[in-house]
Amino acid sequence: MPLVELLSPDAVAPSLRVQGKKQALQELAGQAAKLTGLDAHEIFETLLQRERLGSTGVGEGIAIPHGKLAKLDRLFGFVARLEKPIDFDAIDGMPVDVLFLLLAPEGAGADHLKALARVARVLRQPGILDRVRAAHDADAIYAVLTENSAPAAA
Repeated sequence: MPLVELLSPDAVAPSLRVQGKKQALQELAGQAAKLTGLDAHEIFETLLQRERLGSTGVGEGIAIPHGKLAKLDRLFGFVARLEKPIDFDAIDGMPVDVLFLLLAPEGAGADHLKALARVARVLRQPGILDRVRAAHDADAIYAVLTENSAPAAA
Protein backbone atom coordinates (compact mmCIF):
# COMPACT_ATOMS: atom_id res chain seq x y z
CA MET A 1 0.00 0.00 0.00
CA PRO A 2 1.64 3.25 -1.15
CA LEU A 3 1.83 6.07 1.40
CA VAL A 4 0.16 8.37 -1.11
CA GLU A 5 -3.03 6.37 -0.39
CA LEU A 6 -2.75 7.11 3.36
CA LEU A 7 -1.38 10.61 3.43
CA SER A 8 -2.62 13.83 1.88
CA PRO A 9 -0.59 17.05 1.53
CA ASP A 10 -2.71 18.75 4.22
CA ALA A 11 -1.98 15.93 6.70
CA VAL A 12 1.58 17.05 7.46
CA ALA A 13 2.71 19.19 10.42
CA PRO A 14 6.29 20.28 9.76
CA SER A 15 7.05 21.82 13.15
CA LEU A 16 4.78 20.58 15.93
CA ARG A 17 5.59 22.03 19.35
CA VAL A 18 4.81 19.63 22.21
CA GLN A 19 6.27 18.99 25.64
CA GLY A 20 5.62 15.28 25.96
CA LYS A 21 3.98 12.12 24.70
CA LYS A 22 0.45 12.83 25.98
CA GLN A 23 0.43 16.32 24.48
CA ALA A 24 1.77 14.93 21.19
CA LEU A 25 -1.10 12.41 21.05
CA GLN A 26 -3.62 15.17 21.87
CA GLU A 27 -2.25 17.38 19.08
CA LEU A 28 -2.30 14.52 16.57
CA ALA A 29 -5.87 13.66 17.58
CA GLY A 30 -6.92 17.29 17.14
CA GLN A 31 -5.34 17.55 13.70
CA ALA A 32 -6.83 14.22 12.63
CA ALA A 33 -10.27 15.29 13.87
CA LYS A 34 -10.16 18.41 11.69
CA LEU A 35 -9.34 16.36 8.60
CA THR A 36 -11.63 13.37 9.21
CA GLY A 37 -14.61 15.03 10.90
CA LEU A 38 -14.33 12.60 13.82
CA ASP A 39 -14.27 13.53 17.50
CA ALA A 40 -10.79 14.55 18.75
CA HIS A 41 -11.40 13.08 22.20
CA GLU A 42 -12.43 9.73 20.74
CA ILE A 43 -9.29 9.64 18.59
CA PHE A 44 -7.12 10.62 21.57
CA GLU A 45 -8.65 7.94 23.80
CA THR A 46 -8.12 5.32 21.08
CA LEU A 47 -4.45 6.31 20.78
CA LEU A 48 -4.00 6.37 24.56
CA GLN A 49 -5.51 2.88 24.91
CA ARG A 50 -3.09 1.57 22.28
CA GLU A 51 -0.11 3.19 24.04
CA ARG A 52 -1.12 1.45 27.29
CA LEU A 53 -0.50 -1.88 25.53
CA GLY A 54 3.05 -0.78 24.71
CA SER A 55 4.77 2.22 23.23
CA THR A 56 4.45 2.82 19.51
CA GLY A 57 7.92 4.39 19.60
CA VAL A 58 9.65 2.03 17.17
CA GLY A 59 13.18 3.41 17.46
CA GLU A 60 15.46 5.76 15.54
CA GLY A 61 13.35 8.75 16.63
CA ILE A 62 10.16 7.38 15.07
CA ALA A 63 6.75 6.70 16.61
CA ILE A 64 3.76 5.28 14.77
CA PRO A 65 0.75 5.83 17.05
CA HIS A 66 -2.24 4.00 15.63
CA GLY A 67 -5.74 2.79 16.35
CA LYS A 68 -9.06 1.69 14.91
CA LEU A 69 -12.21 3.78 14.93
CA ALA A 70 -15.75 2.61 14.19
CA LYS A 71 -16.82 5.80 12.40
CA LEU A 72 -13.81 6.03 10.10
CA ASP A 73 -14.46 4.95 6.51
CA ARG A 74 -10.87 4.69 5.21
CA LEU A 75 -7.27 4.39 6.32
CA PHE A 76 -5.93 7.79 7.36
CA GLY A 77 -2.39 8.99 7.94
CA PHE A 78 -0.96 12.16 9.45
CA VAL A 79 2.73 12.91 9.86
CA ALA A 80 4.30 15.37 12.28
CA ARG A 81 7.87 16.46 12.70
CA LEU A 82 8.44 17.80 16.19
CA GLU A 83 10.26 21.05 16.91
CA LYS A 84 12.28 19.19 19.50
CA PRO A 85 12.43 15.48 20.34
CA ILE A 86 10.37 14.11 23.23
CA ASP A 87 10.49 11.00 25.39
CA PHE A 88 8.06 8.46 23.93
CA ASP A 89 9.15 5.31 25.79
CA ALA A 90 10.57 4.06 22.48
CA ILE A 91 12.01 0.56 22.30
CA ASP A 92 15.54 1.92 21.85
CA GLY A 93 15.14 4.54 24.61
CA MET A 94 15.82 7.37 22.15
CA PRO A 95 13.63 10.47 22.01
CA VAL A 96 11.14 10.77 19.15
CA ASP A 97 10.92 13.62 16.65
CA VAL A 98 8.93 12.05 13.79
CA LEU A 99 5.39 10.80 14.40
CA PHE A 100 3.24 9.04 11.83
CA LEU A 101 -0.35 8.71 13.01
CA LEU A 102 -2.29 5.87 11.39
CA LEU A 103 -6.02 5.47 11.89
CA ALA A 104 -8.06 2.63 10.43
CA PRO A 105 -11.72 1.67 10.24
CA GLU A 106 -12.69 -0.85 12.90
CA GLY A 107 -13.16 -3.58 10.29
CA ALA A 108 -9.89 -2.90 8.43
CA GLY A 109 -8.28 -6.17 9.54
CA ALA A 110 -5.19 -6.99 7.50
CA ASP A 111 -5.22 -3.62 5.70
CA HIS A 112 -4.41 -1.91 9.00
CA LEU A 113 -1.40 -4.18 9.54
CA LYS A 114 -0.24 -3.81 5.93
CA ALA A 115 -0.41 -0.03 6.26
CA LEU A 116 1.57 -0.12 9.52
CA ALA A 117 4.22 -2.28 7.88
CA ARG A 118 4.39 0.04 4.88
CA VAL A 119 4.85 3.15 7.05
CA ALA A 120 7.63 1.44 9.01
CA ARG A 121 9.35 0.27 5.79
CA VAL A 122 9.29 3.72 4.22
CA LEU A 123 10.60 5.45 7.35
CA ARG A 124 13.44 2.94 7.64
CA GLN A 125 14.64 3.33 4.05
CA PRO A 126 18.21 4.69 4.02
CA GLY A 127 18.25 8.48 4.02
CA ILE A 128 14.49 9.02 4.35
CA LEU A 129 14.54 10.16 7.98
CA ASP A 130 17.44 12.52 7.33
CA ARG A 131 15.50 14.05 4.45
CA VAL A 132 12.30 14.35 6.52
CA ARG A 133 14.27 16.05 9.29
CA ALA A 134 15.97 18.40 6.81
CA ALA A 135 12.82 19.29 4.85
CA HIS A 136 11.89 22.97 4.99
CA ASP A 137 8.12 22.68 4.98
CA ALA A 138 5.09 20.38 4.87
CA ASP A 139 5.17 20.06 1.08
CA ALA A 140 8.79 18.89 1.18
CA ILE A 141 8.04 16.31 3.90
CA TYR A 142 5.05 15.04 1.91
CA ALA A 143 7.19 14.77 -1.23
CA VAL A 144 9.90 12.77 0.57
CA LEU A 145 7.40 10.33 2.05
CA THR A 146 5.38 9.78 -1.12
CA GLU A 147 8.10 9.70 -3.78
CA ASN A 148 8.14 6.38 -5.65
CA SER A 149 4.67 5.83 -4.20
CA ALA A 150 2.22 5.73 -7.08
CA PRO A 151 -1.36 4.74 -6.23
CA ALA A 152 -2.31 1.15 -6.88
CA ALA A 153 -3.86 0.46 -10.26
CA ALA A 154 -7.63 0.17 -10.23
